[in-house]
Amino acid sequence: MSDPSASLIVRLRRQTLERDPRGYHVWRVHEEPVTLPAAETALLLCDVWDTHTCRGAVERLEAMLPRMVEVVDAARRRGVQIVHAPSDTMAFYADHPARQRVRAAPAVEPPADRPYDDPPLPVAADDPCDTDDNPGMAPDGKHPWTRQNAAIAIDPDRDAISDSGRELYSFYGQRGIRHVLIMGVHTNMCVLHRTFAIKQLVRWGLAPALVRDLTDTMYNPAVPPYVDHDEGTRLVVGYIEKFWCPTLDSGALLSG
Repeated sequence: MSDPSASLIVRLRRQTLERDPRGYHVWRVHEEPVTLPAAETALLLCDVWDTHTCRGAVERLEAMLPRMVEVVDAARRRGVQIVHAPSDTMAFYADHPARQRVRAAPAVEPPADRPYDDPPLPVAADDPCDTDDNPGMAPDGKHPWTRQNAAIAIDPDRDAISDSGRELYSFYGQRGIRHVLIMGVHTNMCVLHRTFAIKQLVRWGLAPALVRDLTDTMYNPAVPPYVDHDEGTRLVVGYIEKFWCPTLDSGALLSG
């Protein structure tokens, strides 16, 4: 059983634009220890699908899955609400208790979006797959993913399943959740732009944070800014720290 009074102590990392002693603008990294009540915190898995159109995306996710499993299990034990958000697969989970749990939450109309600057991303989204011999779309033109990756267990008694920002806004309100930690893929696409993801949460006034070591970009080094794939991911993580929300390392969710 989880402890309802449990807390998570995490170090949240941001970047701020400052002037150095010579008067030059520079970006400074700041880390701050923050205590998050576990009962007010959700851990959301964004689009951790069973497959993808891009072989590289599949392989990089598979490399992260063992750590993801550890983090989900540890966070759940500590009383964090686990939210599974594999977009486009809700039909697969129609009868699952974790799906029904979200749908049963009384609907709450989200507030109007707060005005918020939206600078351009540092990596191009053109031709984002960086591998050959990719699975691609199904013959009927549909996406190939059908469910969340089976390596991630879903607890029918405690977890939640949804790919709708409005549904989850209502669910969070019912549960008193104010902090949403997000891991999954892809950092420059779904992690930022889904209706349940970083940009929308910020505009609604919630407090998201990205688990920066358990995410990946859809980026091809053959397009701007012509850096290797891992550097492309680091650039997007830095962009999020500068303009949208803080990040944390998954180790904080395993300790304690």
